[in-house]
Amino acid sequence: MGMSRAQKEAEVTALNERFANDEIVVVTHYSGLTVKEISDLRSQLRKEGATFKVTKNTLAKMALKGTRYEQISDMFTGPTGVASSADPVAAAKAAHEFAKGNKKLIILGGALGEQILDASGIEALAKLPSLDEVRSKLVGLLQAPATKLAGLMQAPARELVGVTKAYGAKGE
Repeated sequence: MGMSRAQKEAEVTALNERFANDEIVVVTHYSGLTVKEISDLRSQLRKEGATFKVTKNTLAKMALKGTRYEQISDMFTGPTGVASSADPVAAAKAAHEFAKGNKKLIILGGALGEQILDASGIEALAKLPSLDEVRSKLVGLLQAPATKLAGLMQAPARELVGVTKAYGAKGE
């Protein structure tokens, strides 16, 4: 049995909200994936803070209208699934990782903000570090000078102790 008009309207509204709020959208073909494989894909995406939605192409095209992703509506043909996330790298990274291990998931392309991406663009984006990785590296870089300064400040005291100990051993 098909979806009722109210269900379709709710689906379009939910998709439109997702397209309005997420930074990246990755469009895929999932033909041949089992329910278990799609569940695995969804759980991997969820770990990265992303989501995966299988949707009717006509509903997705309606939901794209009026959003910054309107230009990717021609990608919605065949058995289409959409991965999206607020983190600009998470959905691309998780979808690409899954596609490497499962050839049935084919990444067609997507969009990052206003920028339309093909499959190779999504792959290049997937190879970038995530926002959390960038933040942790930045914190490490900011802490490194303080750590080095503390080490340098302690070095003269260690050397003074070593010299005093050497004189003490010489005097005995």
